[in-house]
Amino acid sequence: MAGPGRRRLRTALTAAAVALLAALALAWYSPEAVLRAEFARQRWLAGATVVQMQAAGHRWAVLEAGQGGAGPTVLLIHGFVGSKENWLPLIRALPEHWHVLAPDLPGWNESQRLAGADYGPVAQAERLAAFIRRLPRPPDLVVGHSMGGQLGGLLAARHPELVPRLVLMSSAGVAFEENAFATAVLAGDNPFAVTDRAGLRRFLALTFADPPFVPWPLDEALVRRRRANGDFEQQVLDGIGRGPEALLLQSLLPRIRVPVLLLWCDRDRVIDASAAAVFAAGLPEARTLVLPGCGHMPLMERPPQVAEAIVGFVASPP
Repeated sequence: MAGPGRRRLRTALTAAAVALLAALALAWYSPEAVLRAEFARQRWLAGATVVQMQAAGHRWAVLEAGQGGAGPTVLLIHGFVGSKENWLPLIRALPEHWHVLAPDLPGWNESQRLAGADYGPVAQAERLAAFIRRLPRPPDLVVGHSMGGQLGGLLAARHPELVPRLVLMSSAGVAFEENAFATAVLAGDNPFAVTDRAGLRRFLALTFADPPFVPWPLDEALVRRRRANGDFEQQVLDGIGRGPEALLLQSLLPRIRVPVLLLWCDRDRVIDASAAAVFAAGLPEARTLVLPGCGHMPLMERPPQVAEAIVGFVASPP
């Protein structure tokens, strides 16, 4: 007859097996639930929560960290096909007492999308202006990545009172040395399109110098999200990459008279680092930092270095 110790071990092993089978079943039937759980884990590590706001006729889902802290308020604007969760590695690296807001832009992810609405650069920049006006006070710093940089630049040019300082990170909105990505966009394609797991791997190889490994079922959940948004992505890319507003920001650069930090990676295969020189030539007050060995996602590939640069930029005199 088995002793009490062996029975307890057998019971524990059975419970563990049942829990494992339940987890596998959840992953199989709902990869999205596993992805949401992973984002919740990352939010916990970053000390962030998701809050809901209303602005510009849309409901916004916003990551918030450091509320009530004595530090500056920072607004983070994600890029094309990006999300508020892209900023979590950087939020973890920023000082804990900084107040950080990172919304899903209207139309994207957990924020509201309205049928027939314009989600091009100018319309989104105006929505961001409305969003900022709903805050207790304007942010001390606006940081925009890729498409988000284009929107942040338009915001600073059209509403300078709302943007005291600006970081343009791998930013769209100006002409640069044409690469394979730009050629495809100008031809009407979407090089970021993802319809299967192989497409997700291609997307990561394009945007990261050292692509991260995304295990199942997280990869399946991401693929399903991207596949469902394919038509919307194409519509937005038409506006930011090749429509009449695609290079509007370049003509407005002299109107941006606040301090600007241009932050790029030297292995960016999406928006070539030559764009930084175009921005610098048109901006009255700009400094440039190019990080080595990373691609289009410095906020995720180099969060400590990006955080250090941002902290130094905020502390520097104008």
